[in-house]
Amino acid sequence: MIDHGKVRSTVAPEPMVIDEFSVWIHKNITEVSENVGEENEFIGYEYDMIQYEKDEYLRMLDTQLTDTQLALVEVYEMIIS
Repeated sequence: MIDHGKVRSTVAPEPMVIDEFSVWIHKNITEVSENVGEENEFIGYEYDMIQYEKDEYLRMLDTQLTDTQLALVEVYEMIIS
């Protein structure tokens, strides 16, 4: 995982982008308008960007799925008790 921190762009980012090597996650997307000077104005988006290798992202999803399944088993056991 590489956390690129806060990033700015003039193009609205998709929440998730998948290329042939990585999964890019964009969170906390906000519109930004900033006057830098008389002629320089930034109008765009600011967001947190995290890059995962594909295999790393799949392992993370698998772990989340396992955690969810275990939590559901606990709820089910509480219901039948």
